[in-house]
Amino acid sequence: MPSTFGKIGNGVRSIVDPLVWLHSLRILHFYGYKHVREKRKIKMGRDQIFAPNVSIANGERITLGDRCHVGERVCLWAGNSTGRISLGNDVMIGPNAVLTASDYGLVQGTPPAFQPKNERDIVVREGVWIGANAVITAGVTLEEGCIVGAGSVVTHDLPANMICAGSPARAIKPRPKPTGATT
Repeated sequence: MPSTFGKIGNGVRSIVDPLVWLHSLRILHFYGYKHVREKRKIKMGRDQIFAPNVSIANGERITLGDRCHVGERVCLWAGNSTGRISLGNDVMIGPNAVLTASDYGLVQGTPPAFQPKNERDIVVREGVWIGANAVITAGVTLEEGCIVGAGSVVTHDLPANMICAGSPARAIKPRPKPTGATT
């Protein structure tokens, strides 16, 4: 059994280890180029709630409406040349969700990493809620008031005011009407 001194010694060694400090600089650099620098390029509306650890790619092709809430560890990855991400007003995105406006080709004989990217816009209309751990793929439109369930994979357009879930996501049922509403 290691002694208490041995545990303290390991802690001191890690504090004075130059590789630990180098790794800290690498983390700071990564944060700078995947969040701070890219966030400056995003066209943002008013009153945003934007987690400090959102991963952003090609921020110049991302637009957020007013009062959007982008949760922790969300990935907003616009395409390298044409694929855009557009969020309407009052959109909420739960933690760990991924929105990617490009993907790789799948043709046999060439590894996907060496194939041209397929870029298509993602459009998220007003009042949409994207649940935690959802994935929104390139070319998808989420119509006004749509709710995407946690863990869903969205590969095609989803209708307005519907609760949608699954892999691939599909419309499950309409959102409830306000109490006292007439049809």
